[in-house]
Formats: sequence, C-alpha cells, structure tokens
Amino acid sequence: MSINNTNTTEQDTVTSPISMLYRWESEHPDTLYMTQPINGKYIEFTWKEAITQARKVAAALRASDYPKGSKIAILSKNCAHWIIADMGIAMAGHVSVPIFATAGKDTIQYVLAHAECPLIFVGKLDEPEASISYLPDNVKQVAFPYEGAEVPVSWEEFTDIEPIADNPVPDMDDIFSIIYTSGSTGQPKGVVHTYRTLSWAASHSIHVLGVSTKDRVMSYLPLAHITERALIQLSGYYSGMKLYFVESLDTFTRDVKNCDPTLFVSVPRLWTKFQMGILSKVSQKKLNFLLRLPIVGKKVASQIRKQLGLDSARHYASGSAPLAPATIDWFSKLGINICEAWGMTENAAYGTSCIPFRQDKVGSIGKAYDGVDMRIADDGEIQVKAPCNMIGYYKDQEKTSGVFTNDGYLRTGDKGVVDSDGYYRITGRLKDIFKTAKGKYVTPAPIEAKIMENSSVEQVCVTGTNLAQPIGLLVLSDDAKKESQTTNEASLLRTLETVNQTLESHQRLDRLIVFSEEWSVDNDLLTPTLKVKRHTIEDTFADIIAAPHSDKIVWTN
Repeated sequence: MSINNTNTTEQDTVTSPISMLYRWESEHPDTLYMTQPINGKYIEFTWKEAITQARKVAAALRASDYPKGSKIAILSKNCAHWIIADMGIAMAGHVSVPIFATAGKDTIQYVLAHAECPLIFVGKLDEPEASISYLPDNVKQVAFPYEGAEVPVSWEEFTDIEPIADNPVPDMDDIFSIIYTSGSTGQPKGVVHTYRTLSWAASHSIHVLGVSTKDRVMSYLPLAHITERALIQLSGYYSGMKLYFVESLDTFTRDVKNCDPTLFVSVPRLWTKFQMGILSKVSQKKLNFLLRLPIVGKKVASQIRKQLGLDSARHYASGSAPLAPATIDWFSKLGINICEAWGMTENAAYGTSCIPFRQDKVGSIGKAYDGVDMRIADDGEIQVKAPCNMIGYYKDQEKTSGVFTNDGYLRTGDKGVVDSDGYYRITGRLKDIFKTAKGKYVTPAPIEAKIMENSSVEQVCVTGTNLAQPIGLLVLSDDAKKESQTTNEASLLRTLETVNQTLESHQRLDRLIVFSEEWSVDNDLLTPTLKVKRHTIEDTFADIIAAPHSDKIVWTN
C-alpha cells in the first residue's frame, strides 16, 4: 500500500486520542461525558465510567488472543456503547471497522469478508432480525445492551472481566480504522486512516470551532461516516465536549431539546425536513409577515429555534451534499446561519468550511482549513493535500495509486472554482457529468440546486445520457403531496420555466418527472448518508426516463 507523501512535521505534534482518554479519566473522572436515552430515561456516563467499560472491552479482546491489528466490526446506530467499544478496540491494539446500521446483506457480508473481521459488535438497529440474519457464523457476535440486539454473546457476558490496568497507546502510524464508503456506485472501498491522519483532523477542528468542555453536541449522523467519526467523536476526545444520543426517530425532537446543543451539524435532507416541519405549522406568507415585524419577528424566530431545540446553538453546519442557497437564506431569517463545509472520507472530512458565516458566500463550501493545501487542476477537479489524507484503500493498490497525483494531491472527483477570497464552489462531480444525444455535456448539480429552490421539491436528480435534452426526476415533500395535483403542477411548471431561463440551450430541461414514492436507503436509492444514488436511480427508472412524453410535468406511480 502506497503512502501519501505529505510533510509530517506538524503531524508529529498531535497528541494521541487514546492518551487524551487517559487524561480525562485521570484528571476529570466524574465529569459528564455521554448521555444515552433508553426507554425514556437518560443514562449518563462520566469519563471514568465510559473508559472503565472500554478497558473491559479491551481486556475481553485481549483474552480472545486475536493477532495485533485485527479488524473488529461495529454494526449499530449511534449510541454510547458504540463509542465505548471503539475505545476498547483501540486500547486492545486492534482496528475498528464500522458498518452503516442501514447496510443490506451484500454490504455487511462484503465488509466482514474483505476486512476479515473475527468479531462484530451489534447494537441499535431498525430491523435487527434481518440485519443479524446476514451475519456469517464464523464471525463472533457480541451485543450492545439494547433491545433487539439478540446475538449469542451479551454485553454483560463479554464485559464480565477485570478491566485492563495499563495505559496502552498505539503508534500514531498504526491503522486506527478502516471506513468503508457508503457505495453510491459499486462495492464500498475501505478507506484506511491511521491515528495520525484522523487525529490531525479532529484536533485541528476544535480550534476552528472554538470547542471546549462547555459544549454539547448531538451524535446522530452515522458514526460509520467520516464526519461524525472525526469531527464529533474524536474531536470530543480533544475538547471534552459532551455527547448526547437519540433514542429513536420518534424521540428526535425530545432528545435534541434535552441536549440543547451548542453545535449542531446536519445534512441537506434533514435541514429540508426541518423546514417542511415549520411550514406545516405556519404558512410561508404568514411567516414572512411575522418575521418582518421589528420586535415580533425576533420573538417568532427565537420560538421556532426553541421548538427545534436549537436556540442555544452558536454554530450550525451542513455537509455531505450541497444545500440549496435558497434553503440557507430561508433559515438565516430565523437566526439559523448554516455554514456549509466540505470534506470526504479520504481526507477525514477536513477540507473547507464557511465559518464564520458570510451571507455573500452562500453557495460556496468555504475556504481551506489551515494546513490544507487545495488547488484546481486543469480539468477543473479540486485536489487536496493535507496531513489528514488517508494512506490508501484497503487491499487495493491500483485504486490507491490512481487517486493520488504524482506530487501527492488527492483527486477528489469534485469539479470546482475558487474566487479571489479563496472560497471554493463545487460545480459538479466529474463522474456525474453526462452527454446528451446531441453530444453536449451537462453538469447536473447546479441545475438540481436551482430546482430545489422550490420548497415543494424534496428530492431531485437531473439526468439525460443519450436523451435529446436533460430531464429532472423528483419527489415532492410530504406537505406538497397534500396539495392537489393541479396546484403542484402549476408550481412545478413555474420552476421549470424559471430554471430553463437561466440555462444554456443544451442544458434546458425537457420535462420534470414526479415520483410518488420517496427515494430512501431502504429502497436502495439513497446512500446511508442520504445522498442520491444517481446511477441506481437511472437504472431503476430507465424505462420511464427513456419513454417519450409530450407533457412537461409527468406523474408516475
């Protein structure tokens, strides 16, 4: 496996995250660290309590006599025991391999086989019986103490052992974790990060955000994803901020209010859900009127933030995919200034940020963080070099070699531009660009962002390979579905006309196709991080896409 050659001088100053755990255990043993809701009750873990449990996990793994650096899997939604198990895996000298809780049979079995995992921790799952049935018999299964995690070895049984008494610290160049990408196309790739690469991103992020022990954050975006892992879990090791978890989707608002987060990170799909939830209670026209009133407007905005549980937040962020500028502007009127950021699994989610918020830079992904070197290649690709870049793809030398340039920059696959202030803007994905039957190339992302400015549209995918003109596939929001087809059609026709007026002739959309069923992880049309699986959608609806239509708005079942 080739190593990305970057300057390690600054890397060497980073303290090991495991050393930080021992520091919290020693210096602040009784300080609250994590809060986990179980059956409506909030169970609290101090640093001492959490790390003692992790020491027991490490002892049990040592007793299993696995070779150093064995790959230990975790299949669970976010919870306190996910963090504890991950700590224990590191203390035992092994490598954690998280698997998305929503992963299907093929992904689960592929990851376990590819990483050669001898053991898997199983925890909170939406469909535990199905997920557990996918686990091969040759992989030892240990349950987290949550309802539904019925596997041969219970948490109580596994941790019924004296905790390790020593303070092992892995070498910074040891592999910390193999993070399998969510797989929007093909089999997921195992992104290999060392303690050094992940720790550099995590330890530097707390300075950007000004995070301290006084901060509270919700951990609900998948810990199997790089953003939550590096910028929430690991940055917590360095900052001492408190982590709060969600019991279920039904209790989300309750749990956010209990946390009262000072930092709140989400993804575009969920920000849109929040927006639709607000508009289901008050019309846009009435909201606009109230917000324009000098004193009343501030009170209304504050009340809405309190209802969301976000009134104490000083930073709001969005990542994973572009958030429509119109949506950012909409939330800004409520005093929720959403800063977009950009990163990828391969660079530990640490690339750019729009902090501090600037209204004039809405639509950009921000400036490169200190220590991150970015450039635009001749073909428009954003390329990045930083100490947080992965060391490679697990067991795949060919892909590893291909993703780095000769001078050590990571090829991101994102096309972009940079302005005179150093703010980057993504204009599309190289692999998403398609060619119409007229031989003209179309970049779908900017067109999709324009369509999403219609608040009735919740999901969209622009496609058009070998078609005379591009078309838009979309799903309406729940509130829009309550309106008549006539009302929605009029709204979509206005959007189609408005969007097409901004496009060159070869980019103009011929029609919009409306789907009644939402695209989700369950029907394999979204990745676990809620990104549209563009190529899967194109394959699934190939007949509908190719069919001739005279109507500008096409309704499907």
